[in-house]
Amino acid sequence: MPISNKPYQTKAAELKPEWHLVDAADKTLGRLSSEIAVLLQGKHKPIYVPHLNTGDYVIVVNAEKIRVTGNKMQQKMYYRHSGYHGGLTERTLEQMLERTPTRVITQSVKGMLPKNALGRHMLARMKVYAGPDHPHQAQMATSAAKQGEEA
Repeated sequence: MPISNKPYQTKAAELKPEWHLVDAADKTLGRLSSEIAVLLQGKHKPIYVPHLNTGDYVIVVNAEKIRVTGNKMQQKMYYRHSGYHGGLTERTLEQMLERTPTRVITQSVKGMLPKNALGRHMLARMKVYAGPDHPHQAQMATSAAKQGEEA
């Protein structure tokens, strides 16, 4: 039987995403976001290909306890526009953490993912919670059981 010279090609049917739990308490925003982006894209796996969603699910807890360096709490601005004239809303990082702490991590990770439909699918696999509790205990149990089988 002749040996094929074709390289291995990852197929969508072979993808089995896992679940990761990330605690954001006292972590730096940018460093944490880049780690999450790698997990969502699947770049930590040997089967990574850029045209498939090879990434895993990521659960982020304690989003309200994220840290930043320097004066970013007062100087970093977040902008939204309603679409109407004069509808630009701006908030500092400090205000965002008070009102919607999950949006800070979501927007940070979103900026590190591809800007296309595949990137939006990757971002949908991230679940962010302000406190330490999350409703994904069942998924975490199956992920831990799979890791136990491999060991």
